[in-house]
Amino acid sequence: MTHSAAVLGGGIGGLAVARYLSRAGWHVDVFERADTLPTSGTALGMWPQALDALDAIGAGDRVRTLGSPQHRGSLLRPDGSLIGTIDNRDRTAYLLSRPALLATLAETLPDGMISFGTPAPTLDALTDRDVVIGADGLRSPTRTQLFGEKFEPQYVGATAWRGWVPGHRDTVSETWDTDALFGITPRDGELVNWFACIRTDAGHPGGLDFLRSRFGSWHADVRAVLDAATPDAMLHHDLYESPALPSYVSGTTALLGDAAHAMAPNLGRGACEALVDAVTLGRFLTADTDIHTALRRYDRTRRPATRRLVRGSRAMSAVAMTGRLRPLRDLTVRLAAGLA
Repeated sequence: MTHSAAVLGGGIGGLAVARYLSRAGWHVDVFERADTLPTSGTALGMWPQALDALDAIGAGDRVRTLGSPQHRGSLLRPDGSLIGTIDNRDRTAYLLSRPALLATLAETLPDGMISFGTPAPTLDALTDRDVVIGADGLRSPTRTQLFGEKFEPQYVGATAWRGWVPGHRDTVSETWDTDALFGITPRDGELVNWFACIRTDAGHPGGLDFLRSRFGSWHADVRAVLDAATPDAMLHHDLYESPALPSYVSGTTALLGDAAHAMAPNLGRGACEALVDAVTLGRFLTADTDIHTALRRYDRTRRPATRRLVRGSRAMSAVAMTGRLRPLRDLTVRLAAGLA
């Protein structure tokens, strides 16, 4: 008997779970409201857990080939002086742009599996499927249908800009100051990835002129990136996190990725956890003959782990952009790096 799944959303988690289930012989339909896969976007860090998940769906080697390995990173002050270093040689991450990752996930899916330009049907129109998977992002209609509007994501008090400029970079740096940070990383395509974040009210209108003014006194690397940045290679959005859901499943519907546990980007784990969700859910669904049992196992496994990361990401944001506790923060980082 062939099982069937409807995947609502063709992002990272949705394509990954579709790939897992289709490789296991399931019939899968993916509904994606966008007309095509994106052709632009910023870099994502693929940490070891995400690479393990990618290996499970046959995509790990391709990501390692396309991505930029991240072995070391530096934490800096605005004047360029060193707070501390991070050594990832034993836990190498790979930086890869969102478009390249999505293209990799989609490249072996059967023709016609993804219905582009197609908003997801409502849950009551999908009762003929063995399972429905809500992978429809931060503003998930699936989550709202299951649990109501009281579980809408909450603003974390910060807004972010992300972009890319021509060039090459081998190292990662993140510069911390009171109420602001700026990161610079490698990425595929002979480009340099950058991101900026400030604490502010939601809906801040600032563009490149604002960023050049806000970070204009920071060290030369930050200024050089912003001098090279252009509006058409930049994204700007407020940051949100999910409140704790009572469950990631209801009936035969499961949530994954940002639909279940959107988090601040400070740990760089959002895309990673969507991949881990997808493979964990796929494994349980293909190992259990009873769908409800598989979904309960998925919820018990992934909800506690991802809730810890939501809290940890919020805490890291507070640490990075602290003002009053900055001397203690710097000393803690230096002690951890063996520099003090």
